[in-house]
Amino acid sequence: MVGVTSKTIYGVAALYQLSLCEQGKTLKIKDIAYRANVPQKFLEQILLELKKKGFLTSIKGACGGYKLVKILQDITLKDIILTLENDTFFDICKTDNSVLKLFWADVQSNLNNAFDIPLSELKKYEERTNQIVNFSI
Repeated sequence: MVGVTSKTIYGVAALYQLSLCEQGKTLKIKDIAYRANVPQKFLEQILLELKKKGFLTSIKGACGGYKLVKILQDITLKDIILTLENDTFFDICKTDNSVLKLFWADVQSNLNNAFDIPLSELKKYEERTNQIVNFSI
């Protein structure tokens, strides 16, 4: 069944921090970890998995670090979950009951749709956060 673990939450946080960088610029892993409030050792594993799947790239050297390869509009939450989680969207019905099979198939479909949103949606949340902060002042 679907489960979003800290791994996915940290992965999204890291990608968001990388998206805030000026295009073409890199961020060192320690800076990503600090800005995203993610344990650096755990983040190293996450970034390697995201790099293997083509979401980002790394550059070695003093001016090196990580940077996005894809734009946030081309990355969905579902993409991240499928990369970082195990069997999240696979068959969740373990019964031969046709009523339950149909029920769980609908649940599965709804989950697929719910997580099929681009990470560029984070921009809307950033705007909402800014409105709340401006309203509070």
